[in-house]
Amino acid sequence: MDSQPRENVQDYPRPPRLERVGFSLTVRFGADPVAETKRGWRVLETHHAPTYYLPPEDIEPGLLRPASGSSFCEWKGRAAYFDVVTGADTALRAAWCYPEPTAAFDEIAGHLAFYVGTLSAWVGELPVRPQPGDFYGGWVTDNLDGIVKGGAGTAHW
Repeated sequence: MDSQPRENVQDYPRPPRLERVGFSLTVRFGADPVAETKRGWRVLETHHAPTYYLPPEDIEPGLLRPASGSSFCEWKGRAAYFDVVTGADTALRAAWCYPEPTAAFDEIAGHLAFYVGTLSAWVGELPVRPQPGDFYGGWVTDNLDGIVKGGAGTAHW
């Protein structure tokens, strides 16, 4: 049984906070390992599930292919996207990073975050569900309480 504390997403700060993760983070694409680390970071922001960032050296080599497009976060800066490719399978734009984040998030420069749904992930022993909606990449786990932003009617919170 995982001993992660209960957390309420409504208690997370705004502006968001970056903190080290005390649990292993695992990402898989089907049966294929994508990443595993005990050196991850997470970003906590009010009404968001935590977004986890894994160091590039803990990603399986050769699985990331640069994808087109970018996005901009007012807190972290410009994000670059990647496809995850394992054999004949491809998860389009399933990962992103901030190559040159703002000073407050400098620790995650080049670290990768992953959308779950096509990919599977775990925080410690807790399986991850995707944050609602089709934009945010937070990881929802059973230890979270509160209303997680992303679903219908929450876009302007």
